[in-house]
Amino acid sequence: MRRTILFATLISSISIMAQNKIKYPVTKKIDHKDVYFGTEINDVYRWLEDDRSKETENWVKAQNVVTYKYLDQIPFRKQIKERMEKLWNYEKISAPFVEGKYTYFYKNNGLQNQSVLYRKDVSGKEEIFLDPNTFSKDGTTSLAGINFTQDGSLVAYQISEAGSDWRKVIVLNAVTKEKIGETLVDVKFSGISWFKNEGFYYSSYDKPLGSELSAKTDQHKLYYHKLGTKQTEDKVVFGGDKKRRYVGGQVTEDNRYLVITAANATSSNELYVVDLSNEKFEIKTIVDSMDFDYDFIDNKGSMLYFVTNNNAPNKKLIIIDANNSEASNWIKVIPETENVLSVTTGGGYIFANYMKDAISVVKQYDYEGSLISEVNLPGIGTASGFGGKKEEKIVYYTFMNYITPSSIYTFDVKTGKSALYQKPKVDFKSEDYESKQVFYTSKDGTQVPMIITYKKGTKLNGKNPTILYGYGGFNVSLTPSFSIANAVWLENGGIYAVANLRGGGEYGKEWHNGGIQMKKQNVFDDFIAAAEFLIAQKYTSSKFLAIKGGSNGGLLVGATMLQRPDLFKVALPAVGVLDMLRYHTFTAGAGWAYDYGTSEQSKEMFNYIKGYSPVHNVKEESYPATLVTTGDHDDRVVPAHSFKFAAELQDKQKGTNPVLIRIDVNAGHGAGKSTDAIINEQVDMQAFTLFNMGIKMFVK
Repeated sequence: MRRTILFATLISSISIMAQNKIKYPVTKKIDHKDVYFGTEINDVYRWLEDDRSKETENWVKAQNVVTYKYLDQIPFRKQIKERMEKLWNYEKISAPFVEGKYTYFYKNNGLQNQSVLYRKDVSGKEEIFLDPNTFSKDGTTSLAGINFTQDGSLVAYQISEAGSDWRKVIVLNAVTKEKIGETLVDVKFSGISWFKNEGFYYSSYDKPLGSELSAKTDQHKLYYHKLGTKQTEDKVVFGGDKKRRYVGGQVTEDNRYLVITAANATSSNELYVVDLSNEKFEIKTIVDSMDFDYDFIDNKGSMLYFVTNNNAPNKKLIIIDANNSEASNWIKVIPETENVLSVTTGGGYIFANYMKDAISVVKQYDYEGSLISEVNLPGIGTASGFGGKKEEKIVYYTFMNYITPSSIYTFDVKTGKSALYQKPKVDFKSEDYESKQVFYTSKDGTQVPMIITYKKGTKLNGKNPTILYGYGGFNVSLTPSFSIANAVWLENGGIYAVANLRGGGEYGKEWHNGGIQMKKQNVFDDFIAAAEFLIAQKYTSSKFLAIKGGSNGGLLVGATMLQRPDLFKVALPAVGVLDMLRYHTFTAGAGWAYDYGTSEQSKEMFNYIKGYSPVHNVKEESYPATLVTTGDHDDRVVPAHSFKFAAELQDKQKGTNPVLIRIDVNAGHGAGKSTDAIINEQVDMQAFTLFNMGIKMFVK
């Protein structure tokens, strides 16, 4: 009989912890000032930016000692971990894909740190092709991307060490698995795109001066690597003349064209094309401005298909003829609708995946833009996939929502019929839970959607432990997804709410632009309004409400907990962008200016950013119980953001709520993190949250 965990209010343990006030490590302050438009800013913790110093290393160790001493005293932490490991321990299989004579798929037996890439031959014989668990002893080296040649005979795969964005590229003979040539190093923010079986295009930055984990990298270049040559001989084919922060190259499936995109921010790009059938490598300019997005989809001869938001905030699909590429000759294939469009291709068809209030609607079209049918999805949630080569008759897609684990379905491109291919065996009773979409009103009257998930029969009495999650930036859309960690939270009587804030992409470019730069406060107002809605509707109350978010969502949590400390009991900012005056000086941070602006842009922008920057707005105040999380090898959002924020909070916290920072060692921004590390982090966040809400867990 399965154990059921119930909650009751706890007073004694909290009282004991309050009496034994946490003694935080001393974080020294230095005399360092920066001047912005005549305004002096004290940066007393600037020394924490030096990730290579022994002093910073000692500070990290001291903070972790205090944090784990606190976490180790939580009486039910072990119970949460046992349940999470049990629930996590199920076989996970990816949708298969065909490369040459083999069918490949990923599989994780349950608690393996990294998923293993398997393959089957035509006889059905199965073997391991790549096992990332053998890349390192501690599971911190991960498979970060893999690309086969068109005939499947060669493969290039990327690895990430300690979660870093810097990659290595290894080339194999895919049939024999023998290594070919030398390992490429110092590759970053790159795909691998093969040209025939001769070589491939990839992107990277020059190795920065100083720390490779924090030094600025802002000139991206596209290279071509010819097999059998040294990396030092690789030629820059684009980006060497002019600074661009993000450059990518993709060869069409027929090896006819190289499509190059270039951008200085995470939104909007230039567009170039090279006809690879010509002996002379000539780059043709298609779009020379960075006003809109152009995402390459596929080609039929010289007809190149792109998804763009040019005069279409919710996106449309167009054709650009490489031989007649003037904008006046562009052909509209799928027009813009009221719902945001994304596109994949497979089996010779186009699949238009629309978001309708963050829920998937999928339609099948031919390459002329004629509607074939709407895909009958298995429910309300998120569908993804529908990709494959032109000759394939079956494509695969996955479907999930907040209470339904990700299942794989086949889709017959001729009949339009779906069939269940693989359903995971998860020890979670989805039928006992429900998700409800609501719309609430933000401060300026904007209607914002939110999905609230909870156990059926939950009483709306204001006493339910609740996690409110958000992101609100970079055109990222939060669509329904299943998480084992969230399943454990739900099993234990918790409520999980996800707000689709402005700054995201749920309603297209206008929704995104409604939460950027001088409108960034809209995102925080949307999040605060979501919390007020949950309280007003008695889902929870301030005593039982936690806020959670990572990266840009870490900024969201940091800003809102400072603006409304009375509204939340617990704050969980993860790998957050928290020093908004200096974010653009680290690694590739300058590319985020489309969303944030920069402190050096203008006096008006400086004052606006300074007004919400978490590191610069901590006051002598009683703040929620806070567990900051980061990784010491995070070179996307450098850990100094979290270090400074935690130091400020510890110095100025007036109440009895703890302020702790949990720093994963040999971990980055999150990608490629081992299963063991993920489970431990999620357990600690849930245990910390429940304990500080005064929750005791009884096992019956």
